This record gives sequence, structure tokens and C-alpha cells, in this order.
Amino acid sequence: MSNQPILQINDLKVAFQSGKKSVPAVDGISFELKKGEILGIVGESGSGKSVTSLTAMGLIPSPPGKIEKGEIIFDGKDLTGLSEKDWRKIRGNQISMIFQEPMTSLNPLFTIGNQLKEAISLHTKLSKAEVKVRSIELLRLVGIPRAEGILQEYPHQLSGGMRQRVMIAMAMACNPKVLIADEPTTALDVTIQAQILALMKDLNKKTDTSIILITHDLGVVAEICERVIVMYSGQIVEQGDVKTILKDPQHPYTKGLLRSVPDLRGKKDRLYSIPGSVPAPGTIKKGCRFAARCAESFGQCHEDTPALYKTEKLGHVVRCFLHAVKEGSDQHAGVTS
Repeated sequence: MSNQPILQINDLKVAFQSGKKSVPAVDGISFELKKGEILGIVGESGSGKSVTSLTAMGLIPSPPGKIEKGEIIFDGKDLTGLSEKDWRKIRGNQISMIFQEPMTSLNPLFTIGNQLKEAISLHTKLSKAEVKVRSIELLRLVGIPRAEGILQEYPHQLSGGMRQRVMIAMAMACNPKVLIADEPTTALDVTIQAQILALMKDLNKKTDTSIILITHDLGVVAEICERVIVMYSGQIVEQGDVKTILKDPQHPYTKGLLRSVPDLRGKKDRLYSIPGSVPAPGTIKKGCRFAARCAESFGQCHEDTPALYKTEKLGHVVRCFLHAVKEGSDQHAGVTS
């Protein structure tokens, strides 16, 4: 894996117009994706994970959505000002996406072959015969048996796991540099989930494609990611390598997410859940956005907005006043929103 970033998000702010109000969904986030890396983004529903990924694909509907601030640097070029025509050259070609539910992503009226061939034809100049050969190659790459026969079948004839493999094959059609997977295993049973994760890890090694994996499942992150970003209410609250965050989480929200993971080794009468719910976007005007749900909050948490503070671990940052108090110094990471 190269240390060179293929994708950089700098101070990104995305808002949606609701009546006369502008409601922030993503509020000043910054991160980078290195070449050949698998990066996880975790958080509850409403944390801003999917909005971040859709913005990176140029898929935020405008109106009501709007990038108010920030940059999306892909391969050294800022994508935020691109026209829809220019986005189409990048989307599906250099940056691809796998969506949550394959049954709604595939058209039920067309065969798998028709849809896969269309994805290839849109971005390449291959002949009809070459497109068919490439389609079969892709289905085999994602571990689908009798690939030629599958081309003639319709989405409803395939299992959920097979449909998700087809979606991955379509996303990989043009050997993208970045693959964004938005909860790709949510609708699948545990055995198929493991197969899809193993497939994505294998594709990452074989093709050196960088992957952003968006999930609410820390078990998935532990399985295949190298670094992880924890999001809450449109902000990054903790970021670092997976081992550091899973073994020694610093933010109370990350600690809560880890406590919520079922442990098969110990017997618990009741599973832990973080009290309350993610606030509606734009409702918290001052203080830490997690303060109302945090058992460790104190006066300052309800009055001031914490910055992202660097910890002693390289590349590990946390948005929490507790860390500043513990360290006794104000070593923020330069992102104050």
C-alpha cells in the first residue's frame, strides 16, 4: 500500500434546504484515502456516512442538497466544481459505488448480462464480443459459478449474495481506483456477509483498488479495514488505525459503540445500547453534539464545540474535551468545526 492519497476530503460541508432553513448533514469533515487502502467509516444512522459517500460520487441531488464548503481532491484534481457531464466520466469509471440493497439497484426488467454489458460499454470502447468476454471475466472474478448462464438470468432468479456479487462485478467493470461500499452486507445473512467481505479484501489485494467501507458494524471494520473514521451527527469524532481504536477508544461515543457489540464469550442479561438517539441535523447549536447522551460530559461540553485533538498515537485524533483535560494541553489537529 502506497502512502500517497488517492482521495482527499478537505473541510467538507454539505447542507440540505428544508423550507427556508439550510440543514447541515455533513459539517466540516476532513480525511484521506491512501492508494490500496481499505478505510472504514462507522456510525449510527443519521451520522452523515452515506451523505459523505454520495457527495464523493457527485450524487447529492441539487436542489435540495448543496456543497457549501470544502474540496474533494481525486488524483490531484478538485471535483467539487465539475459539471454533470464531467462527473459521468469519473463516476463508475474511476470511482465506483456498491449500494446497500442489490435488489433495488438492479433493474428487474433486464437480464444480468444486459446490465453488466451496459456498465462496460458506457466507459470502454470494446466491441460487442469483447464486452461479453469481459462480462464473463468479471462474474468469475467475483466468484460466480456458471458465469455464462448467469448472464441470461434476471435479478429475481438470484439469491441476495449472488446479486451483491453482480453489483460488485458491475462496480469493478472499469478497474476503478476507488470503490465505495455503502453497507454492502446489511441485507445478507452472516455466512454470505463473510463471503462478500472476503471477496472485497481479495479484490483489494488483486487490483490494488482503494476501498471506503461504510457500515454501522464494528465487527466488519475489525475484519477488513486498516483505518477507521467514527462519525456522529455530521462530524468526525475519532479517527485512527483499527487496532488503536478497537483496543483503546478515546471518544465516549466510540466506547459506546464497542460496548454495544454482542460478546459470545460472556453471558449478559441485556445488551448495552447508548441512551438516546442521534440528534436531527442542525438542532444542536452549541456544545459537543454527543454531550446529551454522554455519561462523562461536564460543563464545557454543553457550552463549547470540541476540536479534533491529537493523541500520543500517530494519526489518531479524537473530538473530546476529556482528552484535552487528560493531556493538560491544547494539541488540536487543526480542524475546529
